[in-house]
Amino acid sequence: MQPLPVPCPAHLIPVATGTGAFHDAYRNAMMNSAVFVVIEHEGNRWTVKADTLTAGPSHLVTDAVNEEVRAAITRLVERNEVDWGAYMGPVYFMMHGVRNEERARELAAALQAALYGDLESLTQAVPLTA
Repeated sequence: MQPLPVPCPAHLIPVATGTGAFHDAYRNAMMNSAVFVVIEHEGNRWTVKADTLTAGPSHLVTDAVNEEVRAAITRLVERNEVDWGAYMGPVYFMMHGVRNEERARELAAALQAALYGDLESLTQAVPLTA
């Protein structure tokens, strides 16, 4: 399995619904020293998951990036786009309750880019004003 490109286009974000698919995607990210990012289907909603541990000890996410990611996730919670109780890093990120697959892919791609230091996609996906 090829590693995801950075930044990853939304349509390439893997769907990891089910234990086997999740573990395969996680192992792949680990083998490629890449940030793990997937979406999962849960009932009629979607979940976005990301983990920076798979990228290895040399991958650092700055405090400034972590603050921007946390602020974006907080805006999503406040706008009822994701459920309360989202994991907001600094290593592991999870957003439950995303309304559809397209939006989950958009948020996952933006989060992946941000975790590599590119905040532009996150700013576009989660603007300061709704």
